[in-house]
Amino acid sequence: MIDFSIKESVINTISILGSGWLGLPLATQFYKQGFSVKASTRHNDRFSEIASSGASAFIVDIDELAESGEFLQADILIINITSKNISGFARLIQQIETSPIQKVLFISSTSVYQNLNREVTEDEQAENHDSELWQIEQLFQTNKNFETTILRFSGLIDERRHPGRFFRNGRSVPQADAPVNLIHLNDCLGIIDAILQQEAWGEIFNGCAETHPSKREFYSYARQLMGLSPPEFDIESDIKYKIISNQKVKNKLNYRFQHPDLMKIAF
Repeated sequence: MIDFSIKESVINTISILGSGWLGLPLATQFYKQGFSVKASTRHNDRFSEIASSGASAFIVDIDELAESGEFLQADILIINITSKNISGFARLIQQIETSPIQKVLFISSTSVYQNLNREVTEDEQAENHDSELWQIEQLFQTNKNFETTILRFSGLIDERRHPGRFFRNGRSVPQADAPVNLIHLNDCLGIIDAILQQEAWGEIFNGCAETHPSKREFYSYARQLMGLSPPEFDIESDIKYKIISNQKVKNKLNYRFQHPDLMKIAF
């Protein structure tokens, strides 16, 4: 089990905006470590599932944002939703400004980087500035009323998001010879843990496994694990890709990946 204890911390309450694939396991782990946890959903029928994690459930919809009130009565806010509603996030920031929250962890995506056909890092201005997600990141990073760390995850995988099921029903894999950028759920949780424990605020971090096999290699391997034949692959001579560097989380946070080699994950 990942240790979510934050030594000598004054953090008592953590709010998690988004309680899906990553948010619900986060809520469970924080609760087990003794924190008061609040988790949001857009649907009332998920309240019992959230309650089973130990968290208190709240309705928060970034697209129709009402006064978030009690949900934002917290020490730390972790934002973990896929919305790209810029105006919705701008309204959320206004509410954060009048709340007790001083620290925000914004879960973003490495899709903000341009396809430069090489390795990209957090500190070289390799982002696509037309990306709505990058523009949302900027809203948080430039706000002086609280500190924000941006955590950009690559493609998310585990047993529930088994990559052997990504390309089914005759779907072919595009850019077959391009490298993959993926990360296991356990490492998502571990990196978040490291950020909170080390109080690494005001930073940008990439979260991505160590290895980058080609899509052809990796998805054939993932399907083999399920006893299935390889998927169909599109053959394209002009491939566009990026290789996500994970050096910063290893160097600055001293983080050691639990699943560094994608070709050795057993799922």
